[in-house]
Amino acid sequence: MDKVITVFDKEFEVYITEAEIADRVKEIASQMNKELRDTNPVFLPILNGSFFFASDLLRDIDFTYELSFVKISSYEGLQSGPELKMLIGLDESLANRNIIIVEDIVDSGKTIFELKKQLKEIHVSDIKVATLVLKPASLTYPVTPDYVGFEAADEFLIGYGLDFDKKGRHFKDIYKIKAH
Repeated sequence: MDKVITVFDKEFEVYITEAEIADRVKEIASQMNKELRDTNPVFLPILNGSFFFASDLLRDIDFTYELSFVKISSYEGLQSGPELKMLIGLDESLANRNIIIVEDIVDSGKTIFELKKQLKEIHVSDIKVATLVLKPASLTYPVTPDYVGFEAADEFLIGYGLDFDKKGRHFKDIYKIKAH
């Protein structure tokens, strides 16, 4: 594990270690195994960022579930953009299903808010949200995830799926911009 990494012109330092992530993901899976066992849910990871979290989480789920993906974009550089772009949509009916949205990070809450609104329009039975990282101070939409890995300050993060202009997702730890 490198203590400091550089992506583009920014330096980042370790914020959450690979071991801390692995332990917390197992705890969330254990909680889901107790609470969601008989619901036959559809896990709906939001690509690309949640891929690592969803993959590790679902390996520890020990009940029957289905899996689908959606790709949505709202980021441009270090900032969330004004528009939510659905890049890959659903190709199956989710009506009357229990949905678990899996997200890498919830900061403004816009992506989750808009996706939940769309899912409600197609009459899903229930929607739960699992996020690896929640930034409570950044929330501008009324979103309360059901499963939260870590709460973070309003800092830009990369690693374990989180990216900076498509770079840095591959790091096993989560890094924050280094204070100078």
